[in-house]
Amino acid sequence: MAQVPQTFFDALAVRTWCGLALRALGRAREEIDAINVYPVADGDTGTNLYLTAESAAAAVEAVFEAHDAHGSGKPALADAARAMAHGALIGARGNSGTILAQLLRGMAQVLAADGETTHTDGEGLRLALRQAADAARQAVAHPVEGTVLTVASAAADAAGGAEGDCGTVARAAYDGALAALAATPGQLAVLERAGVVDAGGRGLVAVLGALVETFTGEAARAVPVVSDLEHARVAGDTDTISPAGSGEVLGATPDECADAPGTGGPAFEVIYLLEADDTAVARLRQRLDGLGDSLVVVGGDGLWNVHVHVDDAGAAVEAGVEAGRPYRIRITHFGLGDVHTTGAERPPRERAQRAVVAVVPGEGLAGLYAEAGATTVLARPGEPPASGELVEAVRRAHAREVVLLPNDADLRHTAAAAAEQARTEGIRVALIPTRSAVQGIAALAVHEPERRFDEDVVQMTSAAGATRYAEVTVAERQSWTMAGICQAGDILGLIDGDVAVIGSDVAVTAEAVLDRMLSAGGELVTLVLGDEAPETVADHLEVRVRESYLAVDTVVYRGGRQGAVLLIGVE
Repeated sequence: MAQVPQTFFDALAVRTWCGLALRALGRAREEIDAINVYPVADGDTGTNLYLTAESAAAAVEAVFEAHDAHGSGKPALADAARAMAHGALIGARGNSGTILAQLLRGMAQVLAADGETTHTDGEGLRLALRQAADAARQAVAHPVEGTVLTVASAAADAAGGAEGDCGTVARAAYDGALAALAATPGQLAVLERAGVVDAGGRGLVAVLGALVETFTGEAARAVPVVSDLEHARVAGDTDTISPAGSGEVLGATPDECADAPGTGGPAFEVIYLLEADDTAVARLRQRLDGLGDSLVVVGGDGLWNVHVHVDDAGAAVEAGVEAGRPYRIRITHFGLGDVHTTGAERPPRERAQRAVVAVVPGEGLAGLYAEAGATTVLARPGEPPASGELVEAVRRAHAREVVLLPNDADLRHTAAAAAEQARTEGIRVALIPTRSAVQGIAALAVHEPERRFDEDVVQMTSAAGATRYAEVTVAERQSWTMAGICQAGDILGLIDGDVAVIGSDVAVTAEAVLDRMLSAGGELVTLVLGDEAPETVADHLEVRVRESYLAVDTVVYRGGRQGAVLLIGVE
C-alpha cells in the first residue's frame, strides 16, 4: 500500500521516515550482510544498520507516546529529530551503524537548530543532508572513498543542486546516492575483486529510499548489490556469483580483503558508549588511532559512541576509562564471528541442542548468567534492548532450541516479537515471561539441557512463577502510588511491580519489603545489590532473615549498575 506522503519535514515525517527506513533495512538486511567485505568481511553490516535504525525508531516512538500521555499533541520537530539522533547513538552497532548514527545526528543538528520550528522545507532538508555527510566524514579518523561516506557526500551534493519541496530534494539525494553506490567498486579494490557494491553505502541508499517514500508516497526503485563491472565480468558465468542473502561474499575470497581476519587486520572490534567532555575525547581519538584502525567516534554534548578495531581490546577500554566513563562495552573477536571464509579455513560451528538467552540489568548479573551458560543481553537503565538485539542474541547462542528470559514485564512484547522472528529462521524458541532478573535466576537454576525441551520449559516456568520479586529504588519525581504520594528522592519498595513501601532509608525500606514477602512463606532469599546500595545493607538483611525466619537461606550477588538499588527474590 502506498505511503501517505508528508508535505513538510516535521515530527510526523521523522516518525514516518524512521519506520520506513527500519522496514527497508529489514528487507535488505540479509542481502547487505552477504556483500559485506569492507572494512572487515564479517557479514553483519545489514544487521548492524537495522539494529541502529531500530533504536532510533524506538526513541522517536517514545517521544510521541510521551506527548500522547500528557495530551500535549504532536511533538516539535526538534524533539523528534533529537530523539532520532540519540536513539541511533545509544543503539549504534558496528562500523556502519556508528556512521549512520552520526549521519542522523548531523541532520538533527540542522532540524533542531530552532527548537520552536514545527517543520522545515526543501531548503532545510538540503542543509540537513549536507551537515549529515560532513559530520560523518569528520567522525572517521581516516576516511576512505568508495564507502558509505562517499555515498553520503554524493547524496548531499545532488540534494544541494535540487530546487523544490522535500520530495524533490529527497529524490535527488537518492539518485545521487544510487549513482555513487554503483561507482564504489571502481574506488575500492576489495569491492572490485568481490564484484559487489559497498555494503554500508547500500544500506544508506535504503535509508534514503525510505526518505523518498516519506515525502512522495512512492517506493524507490530497486538497488543492485553486484556491481555493473561484475555483471559484465561474469556474463554467462553465473557460477562465480552467489545469490544475495546466501551468506557468502560474492566472488570474494578471504585473502582479497585487506582487513579480514587472518590477513594482518586487528583481531577485535571494540564499541562502547562514553560520557566525557570534548577535550578528553580529542585525546582519546589520538590514543585509539595509535592502537588500531576503523576508528569512528560520534556524538557530542557529553555522550559519545566509540568504535575501533584493535588487537589489544583491554587497552582500548582503558583508554575510554581515562577519558571518562565507558559503558555498554561490546568486544567482538573477529575470529569467532560469522566472518566469510572458506570451509577449509573455518569449519561451520556445530549448533548446540539448547541454549538460554536472558536480558540482564547489570554487568554483575551478566557475569553470573554467563557462568551458568546463558547468552546475555545487557539492558541499561532507561535503555531497554530492541527486538532485533534479542534476535541477534538468539542467533549468537547458535542452538536448535532456545529458552528466552526477558526478565522485565515491559519487555514482554519485544521478546515475543524476537521469538517469532527467530522461529521463522528455524529455531525453536520458548518464551518464559520472567518479570525480574531474580525470577530468571530461579529459572536458570533448574535448567537441564538433557531434559526434553517441553519438560525443561515447564520446570523453568514453574520455578520462575514460584519466585516473588521486589526491588528497592529511588523515586525520580513526585508521584501517586498504591502506598501513597512519594516525593523525589524517597526510597520505594516495589513488590511484584507495585509500590508497597515508601521510606527514607534503604535498609529500613528493604527490611519492610522483605518482611512482607516472607510473611507468605519462603525457603530462599536472593539479594542482588546495585552499585548505589549501601555497603551494610546485605549484612543487615541477612541478619534479619537468620534471626526472624528459621530455615530460610540467603544468597547475595553484585549486580553492578542495574538501575535499582536492590533486587529481592523469595522462593
